[in-house]
Amino acid sequence: MAESKVDVVGLGLNATDRVLTVREFPALGGKERLASIGRQAGGQVATALVTCQRLGLRTRYIGKVGDDEGGRFQLASLRREGMDLRYVRVVRNTPNQLAYIIVDQKTGERTVFWDRNARLAVRPSELSREAIRSTKVLLIDGCDVEAALQAARWARAAGVCVVADLDTVYKNVETLFPCIDYLIASAHFLPAVTGRDDPFRVLEYMAREYGVPAPGMTLGRYGALVYGQEHFHYSPGFVVETVDTTGAGDVFHGAFIYGLIAGWPMERILDFSNAMAALNCTKLGARGGIATVAEAERLMATGSRHVNPAYAARPDAGRRPRQAGKPRAGAGTG
Repeated sequence: MAESKVDVVGLGLNATDRVLTVREFPALGGKERLASIGRQAGGQVATALVTCQRLGLRTRYIGKVGDDEGGRFQLASLRREGMDLRYVRVVRNTPNQLAYIIVDQKTGERTVFWDRNARLAVRPSELSREAIRSTKVLLIDGCDVEAALQAARWARAAGVCVVADLDTVYKNVETLFPCIDYLIASAHFLPAVTGRDDPFRVLEYMAREYGVPAPGMTLGRYGALVYGQEHFHYSPGFVVETVDTTGAGDVFHGAFIYGLIAGWPMERILDFSNAMAALNCTKLGARGGIATVAEAERLMATGSRHVNPAYAARPDAGRRPRQAGKPRAGAGTG
């Protein structure tokens, strides 16, 4: 029987977060009374897929959860969203990935402490080729590198667009680069991998050395920068009253995929993704402030921006691109 098609397949992390808010983060060795403590569902790929699902896309998550209360909590959160979970495996006698997130109420910035049991790793032999092929976009985070590489190769062979959210420098993560269409990494990731600090040179290097068609990076409050079609596309971040920055990058990637599938120009994709990320920061938790398209468009139309002059000053950084490069024709043909 042919695999049912979805719009987005995600292979990567989920996590059960304990979110602790404090008035301000104390100095090393100091003490601070908790303002609140709560449990939230999170994780890079899982949260990006939730964003896609709420924006109206059909999603499939591939990953593992523990059989503890944290794993049950995470699985229930994904089930409520209506995504395809047939390839989620529950690992017996194993705790789910967890994170303790300390949120500074004064700034909204968060500090994350996390752990993941080795038994939660996904192996290439556990993947289904048809589960990967029957989609338009594959999202990976590079956590289980060999499995991510296998999935990306299957996707590429089937004409499926590969998007990567890379934040942690895992061993051999560079083997993924040639299999990625849109590599949107965190601001520190590519400098750490390449040894190059200048973001413009880093993105040019990724396109030249690894053949990534559209490498880019998120820049926190200053938005995002993408290099594609030999042009830099810079979109400043939006000014909001920040409560918690947890999950901003994950929501950005979900919104980015939504814009790709819609066939928008890169400038609009980045503006929309920045707006969605900013609005998520106005609530507590990785998925606490996932907005609607209308809410994001309202911020895009009326919001102020955090412009970084160093990025905006590039003569081609603000130029409107011709087209973002919609997911390749034939994607998800199975």
